[in-house]
Amino acid sequence: MPARDTDPPAPRKRADAERNKQALLEAAAAAFVDFGVDAPVRDIAVRAGVGVGTIYRHFPSRADLIVAVYRHQVQACAQAAPALLASSPSPHHALTTWIDLFVDFLITKHGLAEAMHSDAAAFEPLHAYFLDHLLPAVTLLLDAAVDAGQINPIDPLNLLQGVGNLCIGASADSRYNPRHLAAVLVRGLRAIPD
Repeated sequence: MPARDTDPPAPRKRADAERNKQALLEAAAAAFVDFGVDAPVRDIAVRAGVGVGTIYRHFPSRADLIVAVYRHQVQACAQAAPALLASSPSPHHALTTWIDLFVDFLITKHGLAEAMHSDAAAFEPLHAYFLDHLLPAVTLLLDAAVDAGQINPIDPLNLLQGVGNLCIGASADSRYNPRHLAAVLVRGLRAIPD
């Protein structure tokens, strides 16, 4: 019996579409770091291994793609926190590894900063999205490290802002290493026995 228009698409097609979308988001993020948010769509498609039409099918405008990349990276960074806590040798190690991921995210974010500071309405809710997802993630890691006696307490928002400020110079000077400075900051949180 032939499929009707109202039948849901086959699961394989949905899985393929989701894989294509994920590949596009990762390829776009890399292209934005390398070339800025004006990276040619054709280059993003080549990196993702898909056709240009696939990009426009998922993301009709460049703003849609930028917002999707940003949200994808925020989600990945947030989801990494509990996974790192479960798999790391210590909460401090999990925090240090997560901060490295956060720095990677921020470097990409600064590549998107010009577009996100435009007057496009699509970008307005992104700061709240950032805080709603990343503040709980870093709080989880900080609480575990404090509870283990490995670090002194610090306000989670202050830590996010501090690391963010350390990353600002990354796009202006290739010699500037925000990852190193963030690592120094996290080492400085270490609890010193009385």
